[in-house]
Amino acid sequence: QVQPVESGGGLVQAGGSLRLSCAASERTVNRHAVGWFRQAPGKEREFVAAITWNGGSTLYADPVKGRFTISRDNAKNTVYLQMNSLNAEDTAVYYCAATLLLAVTKKKDEYDFWGQGTQVTVSS
Repeated sequence: QVQPVESGGGLVQAGGSLRLSCAASERTVNRHAVGWFRQAPGKEREFVAAITWNGGSTLYADPVKGRFTISRDNAKNTVYLQMNSLNAEDTAVYYCAATLLLAVTKKKDEYDFWGQGTQVTVSS
């Protein structure tokens, strides 16, 4: 079974940067699109970014466009989320998810395998 594992979260000051990593337990994730979602306290889980299995197509939520970059290294079975210019509104638990679909999607119901999440806290 594919089980993504996130890492790289932490505490950062506003304006700073973090890079999250999502490692897959099986190489089969390399054939699927992978997305990042986040959930702030009291809010629903929301889409952040997604990338196709070969990195040829990406998708971003409007609040993170121009600040976040999603990428992947299939040789390392890892997907990254580079987050720059962080602000307090980015504070959330960030989840990595893999979908059996080949195309990118914003819909969390279309993702089949989820990680446990990593906390990102931005202090203002």
